[in-house]
Amino acid sequence: MTGPLEGPAPSAERPAARRPLRIGITGPIGCGKSTVLGWLAARGAQVIDADEVARDVMAPGSAVAAEIVSAFGSNVGDPGGRLDRAALAALVFHDPDQLRRLEAIVHPVVRERILATIRGAVAAGVPIIALEAIRLVEAGYPSMLDEVWLVTCDPGAQRDRLAARGLAPAEAVARIAAQAGLAERIRPVATRVIDTSGSLAATRAAVDAALKDASKS
Repeated sequence: MTGPLEGPAPSAERPAARRPLRIGITGPIGCGKSTVLGWLAARGAQVIDADEVARDVMAPGSAVAAEIVSAFGSNVGDPGGRLDRAALAALVFHDPDQLRRLEAIVHPVVRERILATIRGAVAAGVPIIALEAIRLVEAGYPSMLDEVWLVTCDPGAQRDRLAARGLAPAEAVARIAAQAGLAERIRPVATRVIDTSGSLAATRAAVDAALKDASKS
């Protein structure tokens, strides 16, 4: 892929650096995406967590936070842009129209921040760029990636991991239900499926094998 994400063109005196491998990571909650990202980071990857970027652009006093309060009212924050995230989450969790309104405010800013980070990573010559986003496909990121990895696991492992995080059973069930069908929607565009249902050692071996194979492409 060529274009604005590639970084500056090499000069005659400076040989072209190898283009970084760009991997998108997505999948249901509790299936080990963060663990996979950690292993990629240990191998020199520039890790980008879209959720962290979103939290940053919605920080108190930010233009995005102020726009959210203006759009949704004082029940989700104050005029200074300090958000009540719990109230905002409750508002959009079961209302697709409200969720789309929120995404229309937040996602363009998040996307530009992610693109800027990718450009910086390319310029720095990192070997791997790993982008995690739960809505990776919906946000259109696959077009700028070499691979999309769907990280999944069986329902029992998913519930156990959410319980280990301290989620009450009812909350875990609600979180899982909210993402019903996610893996099947992503599967057609996924380059690889990383099943984390087994041991850490088995999952790590699968990630190592996937990374080795992807690096040959």
